[in-house]
Amino acid sequence: MGVDADVLTDWFDEAGRELPWREPECSAWGVLVSEIMLQQTPVARVQPIWLEWMARWPVPSALAASSQGEVVRAWGKLGYPRRALRLHAAAAVIAAEHGDVVPSDVDTLLALPGIGAYTARAVAAFAYGKRAPVVDTNVRRVVARAVHGAGDAGPPSNTRDMADVEALLPPEDAPAAKLSAALMELGALVCTARSPRCADCPIYEDCAWQHAGKPAYAGPAKQVQKFAGTDRQVRGLLLDVLRGSEGPVEKARLDLVWHESGQRDRCLDSLLVDGLLEQTRDGLFALPGEH
Repeated sequence: MGVDADVLTDWFDEAGRELPWREPECSAWGVLVSEIMLQQTPVARVQPIWLEWMARWPVPSALAASSQGEVVRAWGKLGYPRRALRLHAAAAVIAAEHGDVVPSDVDTLLALPGIGAYTARAVAAFAYGKRAPVVDTNVRRVVARAVHGAGDAGPPSNTRDMADVEALLPPEDAPAAKLSAALMELGALVCTARSPRCADCPIYEDCAWQHAGKPAYAGPAKQVQKFAGTDRQVRGLLLDVLRGSEGPVEKARLDLVWHESGQRDRCLDSLLVDGLLEQTRDGLFALPGEH
């Protein structure tokens, strides 16, 4: 039971989506930008923003030379805008310390500001073709089903999840990197959470879940993230006002976006703490570096 690497990578060559950050000419910088943008954000929303960013900031030093405000503004509606500031900080270090080239080594990548274990391994694998276990929600689900015969992966365990994927990867760099991409794509397109398309699965014959009769997942329930009425929604509404303005705005403009003043002010404070907004000497509010 499990994953036939050759069968899965052949399927990926045929069925994998043509995405701009997968093109051979895409730089490691382009891959890094895509990986940060794709965290908790679907491909369809990321692609147009990614294309704009790469046209505007084709190398890390170009992004680093822009203000934080410009970067937050260009992030648009991708959500979780702190990612934009982390990317800006990483770009500055890449430009200053790595000759404007994204490092290829996982440990060096991990030393960059805002780059975690997943992103470092994804860049090593997808930009540089290295053997590195890349584990996201899609990969965890494929492994849970194909290898362990479970309906879903349950709560993440970094050590166990990494060991599971490590065991599947071929020893050579290039085939391992290709399999990492194929596992992720299979989870995104076929082995989906709610309605898996098992009839289209290239590894259906060897899938432990299929052999077990596809038992329903019986583990701990996953938390479903709400959006309506959350602080995340209010923070987004406040940022929208600043993105749509030419310069600093009065607090009265921000007060209009949300009826509940306690929540609104708490969210405004959190944006200031996170560095996504700044307050001017005369009490106006602006995107960072835009006053």
